[in-house]
Amino acid sequence: MISFNILFKIALQSILMNKLRSFLTVLGIIIGVSSVIIMVAIGNGAKIEIEKQISSIGTNLIIVLPGATSSGGVRFGSGTQMTLTIQDAYALKRESPYIEEIAFSIHEVSQVIYRNTNWSSLIRATSPSYFYVQEWELEKGRFFNDDDVKSANRVAVIGHTVLENLFGMEDPINKIIRIKKVPFKVIGVLKEKGTSPRGDDQDDIIVIPYTVGQKKLFGNILPDRVRVIYVKAKSYEDLKMAENDIKLILRQRHKIQKYEEDDFTVRNLTQFLEARQQSSQIMTFLLGAIASISLLVGGIGVMNIMLVSVTERTKEIGIRMAIGATTYDIQIQFLIEAILLCLIGSIVGIIIGITGAIASENLFQITTVITMDSIFISLLLTIIISVFFGFYPAYKASLLDPIEALRYE
Repeated sequence: MISFNILFKIALQSILMNKLRSFLTVLGIIIGVSSVIIMVAIGNGAKIEIEKQISSIGTNLIIVLPGATSSGGVRFGSGTQMTLTIQDAYALKRESPYIEEIAFSIHEVSQVIYRNTNWSSLIRATSPSYFYVQEWELEKGRFFNDDDVKSANRVAVIGHTVLENLFGMEDPINKIIRIKKVPFKVIGVLKEKGTSPRGDDQDDIIVIPYTVGQKKLFGNILPDRVRVIYVKAKSYEDLKMAENDIKLILRQRHKIQKYEEDDFTVRNLTQFLEARQQSSQIMTFLLGAIASISLLVGGIGVMNIMLVSVTERTKEIGIRMAIGATTYDIQIQFLIEAILLCLIGSIVGIIIGITGAIASENLFQITTVITMDSIFISLLLTIIISVFFGFYPAYKASLLDPIEALRYE
């Protein structure tokens, strides 16, 4: 029996003697491995982006919007009729055991001025619980509290986009900004959240107590009316029950008959985004599976080339068997060649795949996440394919009759 080291050297020498053929053989493996890594990286990146969106809106979140107005038989969409009140919000928290906290707000886009600089931003007049429901953290300063609400204090907490456009590098805490000519003292800066699921800039916001908003800024809003109610369920499992309670409580409070439509809209954002996340996971799996097909095609290419190699080297095989090489030696030699070709292809494919994933992120401005799992799976698949498709050529070579092989021309 010939030693493994000698068989390895013979296999490597055979690969190096036929560089072009070896390159064409491993090309399918290179394309397959790099495709798996790039596709899985893109899929994982999409999953991460959705997870960011879920965390940015707050976990276990349900929003309640006012109803729709109608004119001449035409409905104008949710929010066109002010059907929700502050009392509705507190009733939801009080009457449903599945609701942990509520918040409510009125809002509009308005011009904001600081010294000689102005910026148009979303002004949200809300309750102190808004920051908890939205899971919004402070970068500096403080949130406004119940005392600020009771006293209708002119205080504001600003988002990062407002900070950059109004103050630049200047510390905004205790500085005075003007909203509709009304002065507000900046008491806090929110941490960055990025874009919302709809693509809006969540950091382009100024948050103020709802009492001062009603009295000083939004005079056209009916007393105690709100544009949106935010509901935070106690747990993910409670979301559906909380949603049912919201509909039941609001229909009772608004005296809506069984045959009448709701004058409000309930949206479960958490479940909507998690459904998108599940779709993203399925898409990642499908992308990986499609890319893996090219690995299979590459394996078939390896088998075909190895079969050609067996035919071309029939006389060489006969000589080796005549001088003492066993059937096992011939099998191992060709199997080593197949495994070497696939491993070389997989290593090059891994390098190209990682490079391609990084390049895709930079060129197309998409998030890609390269994981060791995708690299390991690609390598494992390559080894399985090399053994599977390399075995038959190796087995065929070992069956050659030495005398017939020596006579082969």
